[in-house]
Amino acid sequence: MTGDIVTAYIGLGSNLESPRGDRSRHLELAAKALSGIGEVTNMSSVYETTPWDVTDRQPDYLNAVAALSTAMDPSALVTTMLGIETDLGRERSEKNGSRVIDLDVLLFGNNVINQTGVQIPHPRLHERAFVLVPLAEINTTGVHPIFGITISELLSTVDISGVRRYGDAPSSR
Repeated sequence: MTGDIVTAYIGLGSNLESPRGDRSRHLELAAKALSGIGEVTNMSSVYETTPWDVTDRQPDYLNAVAALSTAMDPSALVTTMLGIETDLGRERSEKNGSRVIDLDVLLFGNNVINQTGVQIPHPRLHERAFVLVPLAEINTTGVHPIFGITISELLSTVDISGVRRYGDAPSSR
């Protein structure tokens, strides 16, 4: 524990069912687990997204972002989140493979951390509409600590066509 309270933004994703439930249930269980390690002060809407950077056909993902107020240091937070993933049934069998749950630290206050197993901000945050859309929903004016531009400005640079609010009908465009 650092003792200092920091707001971390956590990306949540799921594209598989499990004995515990469907994709939506996995996000709920992960958010509940996060509230056990800090205070979830804000939660984005849930978005359905097409898989990113994969060559095989996978089911669509559900994605959201949680703002977590925590006193944990970044390394402990990442380790704890890996434990949550394991507890919820995640198996790591292939890079970018389908998963029951995925938790990523996107931002940790305004900190830049680059150590073994912990890279914050998330190194591909600026490329991924599936996290930028929900992150911008709850942190529009937040600034990327390396690029020095807002999350909204980052969002304007990516293709968001594969991201839709969960439950919304697909557009006919």
